[in-house]
Amino acid sequence: MSQDKIDILQRALAREKAARKQAEKILEDKAAELYEAKVQLEKSYTELEHLLNKTDSQLQGVFENIVDAYVIIDLFGNILKMNEPAVSLLGFKTVKDDFNLMNLVHPNELNRVSKAFKSLFNKGSITDFHLKIITKNNQHKIVHINASVIFDNGVPVAAQGIVRDITQKKADEEQLIESENRLSTLILNLESGVLLEDENRNIVLTNKKFCEFMQIPASPEELKGYNYSKIIENSKHLFKNPNNFIERINTLIKNKKLVLGDELIMADGTILERDFIPITHNQEYKGHLWKYSDVTLRRRYRKSLEMQKEKYHNIISNMNLGLVEVDANDRISTVNQSFVEMTGYSEKELIGSKGKDYLPIEEDKPLMIKKVAERKKGKTDTYEIRIKKKKGDIGYWLISGMPNYNLEGELIGSIGVNFDITEIKNLHLQKENLLKKLEKSNDELHEYAHVVSHDLKSPLRSINALVSWLKDDNKEILDESSLQNIALIESTLEKMEQLITDVLEYSSVGSEDTEMHQVDLDIVINDLLKILYIPEHISVKVLNHLPKIQGNKTKLQQLFQNLISNAIKFSDKEKGLIEINCTELETHFQFSVKDNGIGIEEQFHDKIFKIFHALNKSKDSTGIGLSIVKKIVELHQGDIWLKSQPGKGTTFFFTLKK
Repeated sequence: MSQDKIDILQRALAREKAARKQAEKILEDKAAELYEAKVQLEKSYTELEHLLNKTDSQLQGVFENIVDAYVIIDLFGNILKMNEPAVSLLGFKTVKDDFNLMNLVHPNELNRVSKAFKSLFNKGSITDFHLKIITKNNQHKIVHINASVIFDNGVPVAAQGIVRDITQKKADEEQLIESENRLSTLILNLESGVLLEDENRNIVLTNKKFCEFMQIPASPEELKGYNYSKIIENSKHLFKNPNNFIERINTLIKNKKLVLGDELIMADGTILERDFIPITHNQEYKGHLWKYSDVTLRRRYRKSLEMQKEKYHNIISNMNLGLVEVDANDRISTVNQSFVEMTGYSEKELIGSKGKDYLPIEEDKPLMIKKVAERKKGKTDTYEIRIKKKKGDIGYWLISGMPNYNLEGELIGSIGVNFDITEIKNLHLQKENLLKKLEKSNDELHEYAHVVSHDLKSPLRSINALVSWLKDDNKEILDESSLQNIALIESTLEKMEQLITDVLEYSSVGSEDTEMHQVDLDIVINDLLKILYIPEHISVKVLNHLPKIQGNKTKLQQLFQNLISNAIKFSDKEKGLIEINCTELETHFQFSVKDNGIGIEEQFHDKIFKIFHALNKSKDSTGIGLSIVKKIVELHQGDIWLKSQPGKGTTFFFTLKK
């Protein structure tokens, strides 16, 4: 036998001796009470013997037919009569043995027996009472007793009872419990930190995992017999709330009630789950079992799942998506409120029905039937369909359908997520109609601009020719003042023709060939500088390599030409300078055209990009050039702005999409 078992037996024997002494004292205290009661009952004892003798012939028949042990005792516990099974069970030699049954009671059970006797005479009977006894022939047994009081004219005179031997049954039950405990302990050792304490908080058993959790620098074997209440102080600093850790342990031990899943948070963020399991035997507290499990990952994963679930639930709720679940027979089993509102049918009308038979319009039913069939093959997809609502309105739905499986992987139906796109669809149709009308209007406007331009330029050319002829025919007659007036007319005609040309050009930006190609801006600038007239006192510098972008080459050339021409036109320095620069951004290129000319006052920065807003009223300025520049930049999905100081120069910045 191991030392552990020897220690346990020694402690049990010590407790048994203490209990025996306590029982002896109780017996002494009760002796006086019993003696007084005996004196009072002796008077009725003769009457009881008379009653027993009178009914002896009747009881003899009862005894012969009862298989279990049957005993009759007086009010003091003395045996008055018993049958043969009782003789055998209690260890007597004959049925005539004169003996008090209280002498058979195990010392540890005396208090319980005393209470049972009081209950018997108060209530008239006791049932299913289990008792430890030591038989006359010194055998330890556990018996099951059912007893009742015998009355004579309403006065209790004796008690009778049936006694059964359940010693082996109890032993089997204890062995089964012991086996279950061993199995449970083995499992706990493999998965969790385990601590088994006796009723005095001495360690009976622990494992390595528990020592790791509590950072105890000793092996489980070395801890056996130590009082854990003295060790625990060294571990409390490991927990987020040390004092609460100690107080909670004391509370659980005091209450002696089963507690599962008690959560502990350690200082390093680890989450432990603790179980407290009290251990009792024959209603006697024998200690308790602690189980500690690290559930950090599980809690964090569960929290993450809950957050994800909440997030996607909120997304779906806010998007007003209609959710529907269909069983294997195509009958609707579940819908949400959004789906009810989208169809116009009540939940009661929808549940159990086959939505594919009445929700799609007649023309779209084949598509719905096809998609349902594909879903049964495990296919997931998204499609658009027209739905007829309960009131007859037609709606457009975008449906995402997917197969639905149970935990065994069996197909049990499908799930549909439905988005009502009726309003979007209507807006899209309106947009298409509007674009068609706008396209037609733009074509007509562009054609009208060409016609107007032609019709306006023709009389201007005629007037210009007539003025020229008039001047040539009368050059000898006309004085200097008349010639100046004729020159002014010619200049005005030229400006009007340029204005008509610019208006036509402005209206044509984005209307003509806007097909995009890859354009090398280095080549565009080099070609442009060859054809532009650049005075000798002005120099144009390209500060870095210019990129290739997707754009319209003609429009881009026109963009740079207008900006460079403006810089040349408004140069007032002896040495004019124009610098072209480029910076690469994430989605765009940013360009700048900088000059050292006359500059522009800040109050006019927003106005110069508007049509007909020319700040310098020169004869060749129509106020349209920068408006054309802005339209070309916007055509290439960019923005344009400027920085300028009067007398120091101007820098135009603009972006073009890569």
